[in-house]
Amino acid sequence: MSDAVDAKTIVRLVRYAASHPVVVVEPGEGGVTLSAGKDRPPRHFPHGALDRACASGLVVREANRVHATPEAQGFLRRALLAPDDAFQEQHREIDNRTVSVDGIRQPARVNALESPLGAIARLKEKSGQAFLTPEAIAAGERLHADFTRAQLQPRLTMAYEPRLASKTRGGTGGTADLCDTALAARMRVGRAMEAIGPELCGVALDVCCFQKGLELVERERQWPARSAKLMLRAALMTLARHYAPPRPAGRQSHAWGAEGYRPDVSGLVTGIKDG
Repeated sequence: MSDAVDAKTIVRLVRYAASHPVVVVEPGEGGVTLSAGKDRPPRHFPHGALDRACASGLVVREANRVHATPEAQGFLRRALLAPDDAFQEQHREIDNRTVSVDGIRQPARVNALESPLGAIARLKEKSGQAFLTPEAIAAGERLHADFTRAQLQPRLTMAYEPRLASKTRGGTGGTADLCDTALAARMRVGRAMEAIGPELCGVALDVCCFQKGLELVERERQWPARSAKLMLRAALMTLARHYAPPRPAGRQSHAWGAEGYRPDVSGLVTGIKDG
């Protein structure tokens, strides 16, 4: 995969693949040529562009043909609304990580430079230990992944925090028109908010889902300086226990008796001798 391929080239390639039902891939000098038929002008792209589009799940290559995936339309709409993505790509640090959703590990791409959680994950205590445990960071990333899948970003406000799980009516913002994946993700977010509790779920939403920085959270909520990171740590530690609850300790039998009491084990001894 070539790092020199800019975002605009990816957009052109995906748009070409999505605009034609059949697109043939032909190797060329320094790249590949996409052709949609004699009546359509071909387009030449560097090798890295096709590789990157395939790796991003925007197109699928099968032998000498390529076609756009369902995710391509959403990608093109976002590219149309964000023409400066080519500049932004030069200022991103994308980490490929794995999150667990209902026991299934799935890949996720995280921009460590843009994500406030990524910046907080680099904080250290005075002792040199990390401010957030790996489990807490993973919990925050999982919450963000579910929040994105739930399609809550355009509609959710702080007034919704205690009632995420109960918003089930149809209409704008309701669940009647959501796909099964979004519905399942919305339910997971609701359960996560209930597990964190009303006192802490707001800061988890602000930082992990709305991507707000700690200083902004403190100003909006009128909290003392440097308090948001402590509240966030408490929220994420609670969330981590919700996602991966500790195993219950094995039950132990107890015998109660007065001072000097000894249990009668004669039957046990007899059974051993008879055996």
